[in-house]
Amino acid sequence: MPGSTTGGSGGAGCVPGRSPQGAERTAAALSDAEGRSAAEATPGCAPGSAGTAPAPEPRPAAAPATAEAPAAEPGRAPGQGTRRVRRTAAVLAVLAVLAAGAVVLAVLNSGTRHGHLDPRSADPSGSRAVAELLKERGVTTRVVTTAREAADATGPRTTLLVTAPDRLGATQRSVIRSAIDLSGGRTVLLAPGDHSLSDLSPGVRTEGDATADDLDPRCPLPAADSAGRAGTGGGLRYTTALPGATACYPSGGHPTLLVLPTGTTGGDTVLLGSETILLNESLAEEGNASLALQLLGSRPDLVWYLPSLADADADAGSGDEDKTLFELVPAGWSWALLQLFLAAVLAALWRARRLGPLVTEKLPVAIRASETTEGRARLYRKAGARDRAATVLRAATRERLAALVGVPPTRAHEPAALVPAVSARLTGGPRDVTAVLFGTTPSDDAALVALADHLDALEREVRTS
Repeated sequence: MPGSTTGGSGGAGCVPGRSPQGAERTAAALSDAEGRSAAEATPGCAPGSAGTAPAPEPRPAAAPATAEAPAAEPGRAPGQGTRRVRRTAAVLAVLAVLAAGAVVLAVLNSGTRHGHLDPRSADPSGSRAVAELLKERGVTTRVVTTAREAADATGPRTTLLVTAPDRLGATQRSVIRSAIDLSGGRTVLLAPGDHSLSDLSPGVRTEGDATADDLDPRCPLPAADSAGRAGTGGGLRYTTALPGATACYPSGGHPTLLVLPTGTTGGDTVLLGSETILLNESLAEEGNASLALQLLGSRPDLVWYLPSLADADADAGSGDEDKTLFELVPAGWSWALLQLFLAAVLAALWRARRLGPLVTEKLPVAIRASETTEGRARLYRKAGARDRAATVLRAATRERLAALVGVPPTRAHEPAALVPAVSARLTGGPRDVTAVLFGTTPSDDAALVALADHLDALEREVRTS
């Protein structure tokens, strides 16, 4: 159809308003340039108004670029790198502010946050309130973190509080048991389970958890009778057949507070099934403060034992030789690790890529040459790459003209060899063949379209001469 700019299977150029022959030659020039070099792999063209036939589809006109505008990198929008740098800087600034805030909070809270049941901690789960009340009554509180320090600090005038008896190893339990028998003071075991009762308080066992939080004393112990109802529930209950034991705050027939005499030294051992009465958040409830002060303040010195990792490391390092990594792994974990390894091997074999001959498959979509040319032309127009488009068009035209006029392909891009041979084949008026084939870069899109028209006309005249 005359005046059409898109062809059938052969494809057409992307310059509207062109003759069919000129569009075909432009598309051929652009496609031939794809195999020569990476710099000229993709053609570029710009739509214009020149020509004799109307364009098949109306396209919105873009503002022409000035000659002084620098050519942007193809495929990359101007300012994209600057925006990426700004986003990265903003993210880094936010992270820096968060890190600084975290450091400031850690510094401000480092003096008050020590941990659960710590007499230096003002947190709801700390015990600083009890320590301050004891201090007002003349009781000195000392915090220790190892069983040996706790045993060395005990005596007739000392109360030893063990906050986590079940976390003690065999060596630590043996040291604390010796201190209980020999000190002559009071020892308070906070929520001990059967794991630690066998060594620290033989003859006592647990009877499950209490069903209520606040309980009545129901015992002749002066401290319990003075405190009244307290939050000793919510933890463990105990039972014993030892003579001289005082059972208080029963829940379901079993006490949550048990006081046992210790040998013939005059000391005693208190088993408290719940830690509630020592916490800052619950000290002011019921008679918790009164009971806590009387249990821990019966002697002028209080040793507050918080088991630590350093204590456990000392116990683990008491052997004659250092253990290897595999010796430290429990026996059951060895089989578990072996099963995990076998499962990983089977999963790798199942999901591994099978090696074999390559399988050819058809492309899902066949793209017409005209669509590819127009798409790439729009990209080059958006980037303002008129220099590259003009270079590709001129190079393809020179190669085709060299074959028509008998110039060797190796000299097709030499003006001295190609221009005289082409000028000899022209039958019309004089024209500047050198400016058309070897001229400067077009200054705008209209000049680029005009250059493509001149190249088509020159090649058509040489072919028909």
